[in-house]
Amino acid sequence: MTTGNFHVFRDCLFSNVVEKLTEATKKTPNRSSPGKKARQNESEPEPSGPDPSELADFSDYLATDIFSSLPEKFQALSHHQYRNDIVNSNKWSLPLTLTVLEELSAHLPGDINDSLTAYGLIEPPKSDMQSFMAPVFSGYISAVTTPPLKWTETRTTACEICERDWVPVTYHHLIPKQVHAKVLKRNWHEEHRLNSVAWLCRACHSFVHRMASNEELAREWYTVDLICQREDVQKWSQWVRRVRWNRT
Repeated sequence: MTTGNFHVFRDCLFSNVVEKLTEATKKTPNRSSPGKKARQNESEPEPSGPDPSELADFSDYLATDIFSSLPEKFQALSHHQYRNDIVNSNKWSLPLTLTVLEELSAHLPGDINDSLTAYGLIEPPKSDMQSFMAPVFSGYISAVTTPPLKWTETRTTACEICERDWVPVTYHHLIPKQVHAKVLKRNWHEEHRLNSVAWLCRACHSFVHRMASNEELAREWYTVDLICQREDVQKWSQWVRRVRWNRT
């Protein structure tokens, strides 16, 4: 097993577990009035449900069983391999085709489906193991095949939101690339700021993109300091900081 890649895969899976449970929390009805409920749903709720250590253990168990069952070439994916192996670069290009998703899912141990169902992460027939794993596979491929950046010297050893230094960090474009043209056209920021990044763990990275749209991130949340001023981010960082992995 490629240890570094496993850590990335585990983080992607953990992020998806948290996101699915957060979605389930949002859908849970409460006794408040419709107007109050609508206002509450406008912001990301404080994570609730299982303890972070429980989610960490569960995600670690899932990741270990799933990653070890996947093809060796998939486990060892890297930017160098992706760039120099035409066959695999075409096969693993994003978005993943249904054929590739089915092929990867076919490698998964049979008891994984039961575990995901028992935890409420999939609800047959509305959702299945393949639909749950699709963003995990995609996030993993994106993370391990991304070319080195010219601003890698800004890389931190710890996530800039939760401050955990025992999990892999990824770069987050503080001004999302998808809205660069609009940013310049509307004079929101100077051009030299477009490539500024923050180094976030996969879980915090996913949280930031759930908390606001790309346009909102560019206009209002374009520095780590601004992001960390949000109450929902502060609650999230306190919660996720308690996640530790028991195995390496």
